[in-house]
Amino acid sequence: MASAAEQLAANLNFGVFAKATELKKRLWFTLFALVVYRIGTYIPIPGIDAGVMKQLFDQQKGGILGMFDMFAGGALSRMTIFALNIMPYISASIIMQLMTSLVPSLEALKKEGESGRKKINQYTRYFTVLITIAQAYGIAVALEGMPGSPVLDPGWFFRFTAVITLLGGTLFLMWLGEQITARGVGNGISLIIFAGIVAQLPLALVQTLEATRVGTLNPLFVLLIGVMAVGVIAAIVAIERAQRRILIQYPKRQQGNRIFGGESSHMPLKINTSGVIPPIFASSLLLLPMTVLGFSAGQGPEWLATLRIWLEHGAPAYMALYAGMIIFFAFFYTAVVFNPADTAENLKKFGGFIPGIRPGRNTAQYLDYVLSRLTFVGAIYLVAICLLPEFLMKHASVPFYFGGTSLLIVVTVTLDTVGQIQSHLLAHQYEGLIKKAKLRGRRG
Repeated sequence: MASAAEQLAANLNFGVFAKATELKKRLWFTLFALVVYRIGTYIPIPGIDAGVMKQLFDQQKGGILGMFDMFAGGALSRMTIFALNIMPYISASIIMQLMTSLVPSLEALKKEGESGRKKINQYTRYFTVLITIAQAYGIAVALEGMPGSPVLDPGWFFRFTAVITLLGGTLFLMWLGEQITARGVGNGISLIIFAGIVAQLPLALVQTLEATRVGTLNPLFVLLIGVMAVGVIAAIVAIERAQRRILIQYPKRQQGNRIFGGESSHMPLKINTSGVIPPIFASSLLLLPMTVLGFSAGQGPEWLATLRIWLEHGAPAYMALYAGMIIFFAFFYTAVVFNPADTAENLKKFGGFIPGIRPGRNTAQYLDYVLSRLTFVGAIYLVAICLLPEFLMKHASVPFYFGGTSLLIVVTVTLDTVGQIQSHLLAHQYEGLIKKAKLRGRRG
């Protein structure tokens, strides 16, 4: 028999959506915030010749810079105020999560609840400022050193202006993402990255059609890519929704003449507990060195040119580094968000147990055993999805970033946002039922 929530979900329609005024306000706010973000991706930083910048970037668009430009919604190729996008904030979040696991004082701060979370968020913002300044200064220096530099007036004034502009753009996006999370629908940071990727899809489609028209790509191969994209999307949806359900049993207890408990429930463990976080973390950590290497092509010492060759798209060293970082962050983030020892202790406190497993330490070991194997499968899935575009660009000469990473972000963020919209609609229906019940009570 369907649950009450499932019955409500089955009855959702456009009429219910039209009456959900709070949800509509949140959706309009989210749309407005994303429009503001897109406008900012066309505001260039001072002192840059846009025409020269476009020509120079076109020489690098097939490499790692093309991937990051896709995440930034084209802001990096235009060298606008949002060129760094939200990546410095993500890098700062990585550092803080590592430190909360290694530094006892920060770990204790994390357990303090809301006050501790606010303090950690404050430290994350400080780290964001430091990382943004370092990345912005590196980009300014790299732009000045490029052959045929797009900088109109090189020097310390340009560097200072570029750093301040890029820092302001990143901090504004960080604030905008927090506002979307609080006053809109979905996770603000993920939606900003999502908007940048989706904004590049029409350009990728135009490039594909143009390559087909001039004969660079075979129409059958383009059709194969389309079928492959559908298959990848289906695989992402299936695995993101897949769960391993662990049976939890609660014992019966007697209070007076009445018997309570005895029911059973399930603890759902996702195959990919970490979600889209590992690819984003890995990409953000690769941003600074890859950006400097890309802009300094043909310049600097010989070892720098060798390093750039090793870390090109499709190169074994780059793919091994990217895959290794994804696997590491998949296990690391899963360990951060799910603690088997705490979960086992909470189950023991409320009288729950896994049939055949003793409560306490044995339960924690069992949960860790199951979760480790699920995380391994999830990490391999993430690596396969994210390395797919590397093989296509290297061995199939695909002229754009057809991406496992981009598709993973788009599908995951879409599923999360749709889930939140459904939650708001269900809450609205529950509120309507409560109001009707109160009115009937008053009439009675």
